[in-house]
Amino acid sequence: MSKIPTLNDLKQGQKARVNKIITKGTIRRRLQDMGFIEGSMVECLQRSPLGDPTAYLIKGCVIALRSEDSSSILVSEVI
Repeated sequence: MSKIPTLNDLKQGQKARVNKIITKGTIRRRLQDMGFIEGSMVECLQRSPLGDPTAYLIKGCVIALRSEDSSSILVSEVI
């Protein structure tokens, strides 16, 4: 059984489609408000030197997420 990829698994320059957010509560709503909804395309732009946070391009905006939050976003169609 293979691991389902998360946003945190993307390498710089890779793109993927948001599949599902597996967290609950206010952080889930906040991620959705930022554009992380099912079907949205997202690109990993840059990781900080220590690896956390990471900058993502989604819907024309650059969003920096901690790995704790980005690992709760399942993605598919990694390009």
